[in-house]
Amino acid sequence: MKNLAFVILISLSVKCFSQSTDKFNLNFEKYAPGQNLNQGGWFQWGGYELGLDSTTVHSGKHAASITSDPKGAAFGSVAYRIPANYEGKSITLEGYMKTQGVENGHAGLLMRVDSNAKVLAFDNMQNQKITGTNDWKKYSITLAYPANAEHIYVAGILVGKGKAWFDDFVLTIDGQNIQTLKEKEGPVFKANSDHEFDAGSKVSIANLDEKKVGNLALLGKVWGFLKYYHPEVGKGNYNMDYELFRVLPDYLQVKNDQKRDQVLLSWVNGFGKVPLCEKCEETPEDAPLKPDFSWISDSQLDPKLEEALRYIYKNRNQGEHYYIKTAGVGNPQFMNENSYANQPYPDAGFRLLALYRYWNAIQYFFPYKPLTDKDWKNVLKEYIPTFIDAKTELEYELAALQIIGEVKDTHANLWDGGNAINASRGKFYPPFSLQFVEDKLVVADYYKDGLKSAAGLSVGDVITHINGASVEHLVDSLNAYYPASNQPTRLRNISMQILRSKQNVVPIKYFSASGSGEKELTLYPVDQLEMKKWYEKSIPPKSYKLLENNIGYVTLKTIKEQDIPVIKDSLNNTKGIIMDIRNYPSTFVPFSLGTYFISKATPFVKFTGGNVNNPGEFSFSPPVVIPKENPAETYKGKLVVLVNEQTQSQAEYTAMAFRAGDNTTIMGSTTAGADGNVSNLVLPGGLGTMISGLGVYYPDGTETQRVGIIPDIEVKPTIEGIKSGKDELLERAIEFILK
Repeated sequence: MKNLAFVILISLSVKCFSQSTDKFNLNFEKYAPGQNLNQGGWFQWGGYELGLDSTTVHSGKHAASITSDPKGAAFGSVAYRIPANYEGKSITLEGYMKTQGVENGHAGLLMRVDSNAKVLAFDNMQNQKITGTNDWKKYSITLAYPANAEHIYVAGILVGKGKAWFDDFVLTIDGQNIQTLKEKEGPVFKANSDHEFDAGSKVSIANLDEKKVGNLALLGKVWGFLKYYHPEVGKGNYNMDYELFRVLPDYLQVKNDQKRDQVLLSWVNGFGKVPLCEKCEETPEDAPLKPDFSWISDSQLDPKLEEALRYIYKNRNQGEHYYIKTAGVGNPQFMNENSYANQPYPDAGFRLLALYRYWNAIQYFFPYKPLTDKDWKNVLKEYIPTFIDAKTELEYELAALQIIGEVKDTHANLWDGGNAINASRGKFYPPFSLQFVEDKLVVADYYKDGLKSAAGLSVGDVITHINGASVEHLVDSLNAYYPASNQPTRLRNISMQILRSKQNVVPIKYFSASGSGEKELTLYPVDQLEMKKWYEKSIPPKSYKLLENNIGYVTLKTIKEQDIPVIKDSLNNTKGIIMDIRNYPSTFVPFSLGTYFISKATPFVKFTGGNVNNPGEFSFSPPVVIPKENPAETYKGKLVVLVNEQTQSQAEYTAMAFRAGDNTTIMGSTTAGADGNVSNLVLPGGLGTMISGLGVYYPDGTETQRVGIIPDIEVKPTIEGIKSGKDELLERAIEFILK
């Protein structure tokens, strides 16, 4: 649950409603009569029922309550966001909590400090294991306060069954109350003071026809163009979310192209005069990805509007930008984006904003845009009816998940939010893991051995139907809602959810060694399956060992930095080393261990990075080289690297480093095809997603995205191997080394 809680609490801007002198409504008192919890700045994450309680309080008029959901949600949290505009070394959250009948989980205060939705410091009191019934009591959490913090989240959380109340939160930094603490000096942006549409977009979109959809698609492209190119927007002088809501009412009324272009031209000119740019450079001819303005020409715009847009591009923003910057090794960092987490089902204007925000982020800052199956400039128009016509929170979340899937990136998914989707999938799981083997859905392993007899299925049995539908039909219906770079990885993800249900019994058909059969399969809630132990079952005690026939074995799943010199020393005289990367490495080893397998400095990867001064441009960096100081310290045996669909992101990057070795063979099956540092993006409704923000290529320019790390020798598991408990890939690697 700690990992689950990591993903909660994204950005939110709020409006205060009472005359209290406190800046932040941490005591639940800033409410006018009749208002609900969200209207005082607090918002929900998770599926439990939240309430503003005026009967059970610690002090004052109100407290917040969380009541567990009998329909199957996993947890509930009442949260509040505070900008991290303060300096200090330590941050403490204090608050009062009362519990009733809490079991199979815990209740507690929660504090999270983050930067660009990346968790920097976190505690949810899980380790204190507060359960049962307890009267009001004061609790506290203290964390180191990161210097680069952007947001502080304070919250109450309930996991499992029961009810909890929270009141009188106090947040201090170095012992000083944040309500009176002076904010650190920084840039003042006009966009931050725009709150006109905090309570809703005031936009209604009806009677969608082909013409209106086309106009809205054009508006979305102009909106994104202004957002990332116009100098006044780059300075933070405009809240582009709310500028969209200001132009929409007039724009939706246009009757012809002439009036449409007049509204757009007036809107564009309203952002202010654009001075000549003396620093703007032309896009390099050899840039592998260039800004695409074909939509301007294709739209047959009024010449004055087209001229205005092209002038803005030629004199675009340079340097710091309110909405975008590069982070780490050059991947985009989307700035000052509000997730509007207090609107789990956003109104039509905010739903349209979500589509515009996502489409333009991909248009200008996704390095793999040419690898999508569809022409990206047509995707915006396609999805406008889907987003506008979404009638429920679930339909909206599914629309977001569907367009995220269009980018064909395993890093891109609905990682934050998605409460309605999670609830619709249910809380009951099968007692075993599943795997697609030989195009069939196979029972791979039991989470708890004690559940085998009750399930009545053996490892290696094949499930053919679920709830009367064939597995093939179910996969076809689910493909659009499981974003992935390639189909093997999509099937990996589907296999984890395909038997999940809102009911604790599901009818299945299957076949086994004794023939075909039907049964009612019992499913279990998470706490009965001890889900936290699923991934611990096969973890070896250490990362390396010596196999028979003088063959070394190393798994990166548990490797530590201190293991590397020991591995080099103890496995130096082996016939071969098997490097198992069918996992996510626990330590970054491309250079520290990769250098052991090369005899000279060797390039193994190069990147493409975006350009905030010219959004849409991506250029190659020089190849990255694995250094070699002492050629004598080079492994002489064979290196076999094991990969499969579990090999993703850093694991794929590591496999590329090992491939540069003098005597390396990659063995296994298609990897996840999602390489490169990730970039976070939030969407209205408290939704959060990511993209691969950096293009990763071999030194010769060969792509890795979607295709993954192609093995030199393909070895896939078989149903017979699963039945017999064999690791067929490992056996094939041993055989290869002994040849």
